[in-house]
Amino acid sequence: MSDEDPRPSSARRRYALSAIKLTVSVALLAFLFSRLDTSRLWEGARHASLPWLIVALAIYALNVAASTWRWHVLLRAQDVPLRRRTLLKSFLVANFFNNFLPSNIGGDVIRIRDTAPMARSKTLATTVILVDRGLGLMGLVLISALGATMVGGLQGHGALPIWPSWLWAFFLIGAAATAPVVWAPEGVGRLLQPLTIVHPEWVGSRIQTLTSALGRFRDRPGALVSCFAGALLVQALLVLFYLSVVHALSLPVSPWDLAVIVPLSFVIQMLPVSVNGFGVREATFSFYFTRLGLPIESAVLLSLVATALTMLFSLTGAAVYVTRRHS
Repeated sequence: MSDEDPRPSSARRRYALSAIKLTVSVALLAFLFSRLDTSRLWEGARHASLPWLIVALAIYALNVAASTWRWHVLLRAQDVPLRRRTLLKSFLVANFFNNFLPSNIGGDVIRIRDTAPMARSKTLATTVILVDRGLGLMGLVLISALGATMVGGLQGHGALPIWPSWLWAFFLIGAAATAPVVWAPEGVGRLLQPLTIVHPEWVGSRIQTLTSALGRFRDRPGALVSCFAGALLVQALLVLFYLSVVHALSLPVSPWDLAVIVPLSFVIQMLPVSVNGFGVREATFSFYFTRLGLPIESAVLLSLVATALTMLFSLTGAAVYVTRRHS
């Protein structure tokens, strides 16, 4: 048996993965910037409309409020008594970590840590976050499917990066796959039962907590319906946020085109291949914009300005985090 400490090896893997992500982001951004006119990019940014940028920030604030409400609905369904104001502060801190740490998982860790004491279980807090994430992803796909359907009907399918039928299929498959998880949680427990061989008591307790949480969601379907409606509202607000940035930059992009590309860009950013989606996000926008006959400068400018605004707003989370540590 080896006496070597596994931690250095784990640290090396993390550093190697971070280096790969950074390389991908830098390489994609370098490739895009090599193909665009930086003077046009700067000119577009310099003439951006400040009032429209302020409107965009206001819409993003509504998006955060809607996301917090959605989280509150799920926690209330699990009889976890937390005020929305408390959850809003936690969400702001999580948003800050998501934007300034090289991983979107950091924000979820904050949310789980903040709700686990009142939930009396990290497993329950994690289950709520996973359900929230899952419904949010389905909302993303549905909004994108609706947008692609409208664009296909108005402009034809030539400009679309993916056919609407594929998006509708992904949505229906996702719904069909997740429905049994909620409506038959006992089956989930049976599927996970072999994991108890690792540690019967510890793993078994967490499986029981998971199935009980899913059972409460099954008994309170109104919470899931409300959360999914909130997910659609959040995604619609994201499209409106980007539409405000489009108006600020005077770009000829329709709301329906944004309804296609914005959700798709968020789905693609979930792939763990870049640092916070940098490079991948700009490449996705560029690919779609070129199919619309728009220059790469427009795509990169829209992506970078929208990202800068979200990072600017997320600094409110840094203020909350510092205040919480001091108190």
